[in-house]
Amino acid sequence: MDDHQQPVIKTNGPDSSSSSFSDLQYQSGFQNHFSSEALPGALPHGQSSPLLCPYGLYAEQISGTSFTSPRKLNHRTWLYRVKPSVTHEPFKPLESSHRKLVSEFTDSNSSTTPTQLRWKPVDIPETPTDFVEGLYTVCGAGSSFLRHGFAIHMYTANKSMDNCAFCNADGDFLIVPQTGRLWITTECGKLQISPGEIAVLPQGFRFAVDLPDGPSRGYVAEVFGTHFQLPDLGPIGANGLAAPRDFLVPTAWFEDSYRPGYVIIQKFGGELFTAKQEFSPFNVVAWHGNYAPYKYDLTTFCPFNTVLFDHGDPSINTVLTAPTDKPGVALLDFVIFPPRWLVAEHTFRPPYYHRNCMSEFMGLIYGGYEAKADGFLPGGASLHSCMTPHGPDTKTYEATIARGNEAGPSRISDTLAFMFESCLIPRICPWALESPFIDRDYYQCWIGLRSHFTREGAIAKDGDIQNGERED
Repeated sequence: MDDHQQPVIKTNGPDSSSSSFSDLQYQSGFQNHFSSEALPGALPHGQSSPLLCPYGLYAEQISGTSFTSPRKLNHRTWLYRVKPSVTHEPFKPLESSHRKLVSEFTDSNSSTTPTQLRWKPVDIPETPTDFVEGLYTVCGAGSSFLRHGFAIHMYTANKSMDNCAFCNADGDFLIVPQTGRLWITTECGKLQISPGEIAVLPQGFRFAVDLPDGPSRGYVAEVFGTHFQLPDLGPIGANGLAAPRDFLVPTAWFEDSYRPGYVIIQKFGGELFTAKQEFSPFNVVAWHGNYAPYKYDLTTFCPFNTVLFDHGDPSINTVLTAPTDKPGVALLDFVIFPPRWLVAEHTFRPPYYHRNCMSEFMGLIYGGYEAKADGFLPGGASLHSCMTPHGPDTKTYEATIARGNEAGPSRISDTLAFMFESCLIPRICPWALESPFIDRDYYQCWIGLRSHFTREGAIAKDGDIQNGERED
């Protein structure tokens, strides 16, 4: 863990109005052991589960890892709540209006293709649709039942969740809004997420999403059987990329009111179930632990780049990683392509043409992407699967080489793209392949690439290589 300094306890009162999102306080650090209380003295001292908790609260633990996981990997939090979360009616299957969530990928519900895929931005629905109703799976691999794999979803919504909360029993959600802010109420407190920020909602936490700006659209990555962590920095040293202090965790907030017919929607094995209760799940007055929702502002990311020649691998821009047991191989990496300077000499500066043993799903939050002059739009997506070739489109390539070797430093600005990268080969859901927003002509962006080959030989840097021979 990168930062174990005990954060200062900050308190939020039990204000349930929307104005409570305008002046939120957060705790700082990544996977610290946090403590927060909304009422003074609500946290027990000296133990986690006393016979009588302060204020007559119930003690309840939520575990994100097995009890016996190594200490450095162990995630758990103690919640002190007005009523325990167990007091609800039995779960019943929810007949979803679209049934487009998948957590176990097989040939019966998804298919494979090595073809490069791209989607245009999906329209915001006209009918009232909240975050859960507007969530659908695009692709994924593995199984939530086997605790290994991932799913990539997208969402479009135009209304807040009303008298209900969502709980994902399958894995962690990493939410990337593309348009419209999200007000997320969790059992640990509240988070406000704007486009350009991300939120991670760990497995098992109940949360509700309000839309203060109306229509919202975005991306969601889900990982099964592991949690996101900061990547090792290796030769970079102690600083750079995402700093632990820039990750923000909510402070305790609660509501204690009678809520007849309140619905808990639980995702379990990719299926949705509902259970009714008569109180809000957000009745946690205090909590302590290292398992909690958090947010991160992508503008605080410190990118690294080439300062002499050649284009660096995209892994240098990893914000968070969900590792596998194999060193250096990720179940899912979250990588960003933020504004930055390009200064490499005698170098093709956009991403190079390549085939990758990893599979890459890309999204665009705003602006344009440096390797695609046309067609890749904010809110859209692309998928380049294992060993499928990809790279800059024709316009980007021709414009880049036309600048020649004398091109000076240039700054990429007004853009924010990202990538979900996985060692597993994704299966694509049928509704994604049949979508009216799929770009059937995506392959055309490379068809115009022409041969520049000449037998006259090449002149490299400073003219030191001619006809394949070096002149001493």
